Amino acid sequence: NIDETSETSIAGNLSRRHFLQRVGGGLLGAGIFAGASGCGTTPSRAGTAQGLLESWDGSTVSGQAQRFLSRPDLWPPQVLMHVQPRDVAPGLVLTDCHGGPAQQGPIILDSHGQVVWFQPVSAHASKSARAFNLRVQQYRDQPVISFFEGEVVSGHGQGHYEILDSTYKQVALVEGGNGYDGDLHEFLISPEGTALFTCYGAASGDLSSVGGASRAAYFYGVVQEVDIATGKVIFQWRSDEHVAFEESYRLPLPTNPASPWDYFHINSINIDPADGNLVVSGRNTWTFYKVDRHTGAVLWRVGGKQSDFAMGPDTQFAFQHDVTPHPGGTVTLFDNEAGPPQEATQSRALVLALDEKARRATYADQYLHSPPVLSGALGSVEDLGDGHRFVGWGSSSYFTEYTHSGEVLLDGRFVLGTQSYRAFKQPWTGRPTTRPSVAVGKTGGRTALHVSWNGATEIDSWRVLGGPRATRLSSLGRALHRGFETAIAIPGHPEYVAAEGLDGSGRPLGRSEAIPARPAS
Repeated sequence: NIDETSETSIAGNLSRRHFLQRVGGGLLGAGIFAGASGCGTTPSRAGTAQGLLESWDGSTVSGQAQRFLSRPDLWPPQVLMHVQPRDVAPGLVLTDCHGGPAQQGPIILDSHGQVVWFQPVSAHASKSARAFNLRVQQYRDQPVISFFEGEVVSGHGQGHYEILDSTYKQVALVEGGNGYDGDLHEFLISPEGTALFTCYGAASGDLSSVGGASRAAYFYGVVQEVDIATGKVIFQWRSDEHVAFEESYRLPLPTNPASPWDYFHINSINIDPADGNLVVSGRNTWTFYKVDRHTGAVLWRVGGKQSDFAMGPDTQFAFQHDVTPHPGGTVTLFDNEAGPPQEATQSRALVLALDEKARRATYADQYLHSPPVLSGALGSVEDLGDGHRFVGWGSSSYFTEYTHSGEVLLDGRFVLGTQSYRAFKQPWTGRPTTRPSVAVGKTGGRTALHVSWNGATEIDSWRVLGGPRATRLSSLGRALHRGFETAIAIPGHPEYVAAEGLDGSGRPLGRSEAIPARPAS
């Protein structure tokens, strides 16, 4: 994984501090999965209703990857749902998948774990091409999705950032400036049309104060703010110009002199809504920093060895990710608690209340997973704005929606071995300009039309068209949408078939090409 930690572990007892259990009502049960997407080997066929054709989830699973007859080029990892959704906030799950047995890339899921959109960037667990940090943002007053794409080297990224509109067309590509590559950990679009993102640099310096050589290699973290339209760098900040080596918990230093010491490990940037300054997270210093957006001066530190805030009971965190300030002085973060070294036996989503005037950090809330997970890398916490919070559990690949009181409303994960960096739950409407994809296959001795439309979010049902020629088709009936790929029993004996996506009002959204109604031999 990207933070050079061991595999996810499951543990039962707490060690360093007493966590307050916030998972309510035993909703996660005993760890037995209640359902899975991409498990259509035995079709769960819907009973036909008047005017409806018989349809079912047409996907299958092979080698822990989902397979689609209509899109054989896509094979994302299987998604397991532990708690099926109820009373959830609106929106789709945006995340990424890497490592494991399937393709890697940004992926959008619905609340049931069904694939909505997937864009593979590489197969299997290659580090040479990966995607991270998929999320919905605003650019030029329009909703877009953005993500990092590039190589993973020494626990950080070397690549660029993609910005796609609702048709999944690239509207901008952002790269680092001043000789730096864009890093995977953060990419934030500001209201002013700038992008804030992380970079990594390498230098050599005197590390004797932390047990190293008088001249040794190290990595430092960089914040860049770039104008998206022009690519001009308008702000830059370097950790080694403001944060001393002695603040790091990444000890001992690497024994191989060719391996730079990652003393800081920058992994998130956010804008403080109170004053517009930046909040920057250093994973390996166990600290987040308020940084003046104009001068680069560190205004204060929270956590770690030199905290400017008095840390109240249960506020300490270790190897944190995704530090996000909110109005009123609330801060959410993912408290990993494992590096190595392991500081506790499970990770948590932590909510802090900061009193900047009194310089005091107070425990406000936390969310735990059941069964407990310890994610030494990755992770995110999102405030959904309605009292719900959405947690991406990092290298363990779980994603969970909670009420404010800690009740679990949905819980899922990628199949074991696959990881995800962050997970968000956000509204998104996708209207691809491509056509729906179709294929004809046999299921249980019957011929079925398999149809999918990668990225389309408004499909309610499919109209099946058939006829003696590809240019002479008429409606054969309508079938309900059943996940990423819908399999539909073909009525009658047409020579050619096609599918047309319909929204909830019956309005046509797009039509596939017409193909022969007999399975290819």
